[in-house]
Amino acid sequence: MSTAFTPADITHYLPPDFLAKSLRRDVLAGLQSTPKTLPPKWFYDERGSGLFEQITELPEYYPTRAEREALELHAAEIAAAGPAETLMELGSGSSRKTPLLLDALAEAGPLRRYVAVDVSDSALISAREGLAGLYPELDLQAVAADFEHQLHLLPHEGRRMVAFLGGTIGNFEPDARIAFLRELRSFLGPGEGTFLVGTDLVKSPSVLVPAYDDAQGVTADFNRNVLRVLNAELGADFDVDAFEHVAVWNERKEWIEMRLRATRAMHVRLPAVGLEIDFAPGEDLRTEISAKFRPEGFGEELGEAGFAVVGQWTDAAGRFALTLAEPR
Repeated sequence: MSTAFTPADITHYLPPDFLAKSLRRDVLAGLQSTPKTLPPKWFYDERGSGLFEQITELPEYYPTRAEREALELHAAEIAAAGPAETLMELGSGSSRKTPLLLDALAEAGPLRRYVAVDVSDSALISAREGLAGLYPELDLQAVAADFEHQLHLLPHEGRRMVAFLGGTIGNFEPDARIAFLRELRSFLGPGEGTFLVGTDLVKSPSVLVPAYDDAQGVTADFNRNVLRVLNAELGADFDVDAFEHVAVWNERKEWIEMRLRATRAMHVRLPAVGLEIDFAPGEDLRTEISAKFRPEGFGEELGEAGFAVVGQWTDAAGRFALTLAEPR
């Protein structure tokens, strides 16, 4: 099978202006709210994606390593508990951990296809080309779609395992998270497959906070990159260096908040959306929440959404969990 792959090989469900419209909508809503917010998906232009890859290698940032370890330890058990003809990965990105699941599923039964779902053509092309040489007999499909709103459009062939890795589900606010899980439950009818989700677990703030505020300042640069994106895409005039990176553990909500804090008073113009906003000295712009979970509590959330937990597995130190669930 040839590894040559182009955007023409991607199934596109996103309109050509999807990202531009989404950015404008999120900016208008978030920067006019109190407190000001932006969703974390706008970190990831080319520079931001590169910075995040650096973050995953930092000594303080354990989640990527812990999830990979959990997959290395337990992929065979997971595949045996949820054999599938199709592995579908939501927000697939680079698909670097995907071979661990593909190998285990191929051992457990007749794996026929892998479906990568992402909003980025470049990520889909890179992931497919990386996997094509390893799995020449596998039907490798790429779908450009917004999985929060377009699940119903995704392929339905055969028994599926839908994987949502990386702890990304922690970026959802609780109401949005349960809405997403319910939508996924509708997509995965009873007997049609399973849902595998990675969740970072609650632990000491002395471990959590440094993971989002590393000594080298890579995460700070990554956080500020969202302002560079707004400057580039919307003609904004943020003074990027006038914002400091802050990571806070919210004990009541059990999530990390990443913020950008204005070091002085600022008046910012965003001409592409017709918006002008002011920042007071010390005012925060929240750029990310990263919820941390307790295994039993997340099992209850899945139950509320119509799933039954099949099994839960962690890395050796119990830092990160993989939960397999099936529709009831």
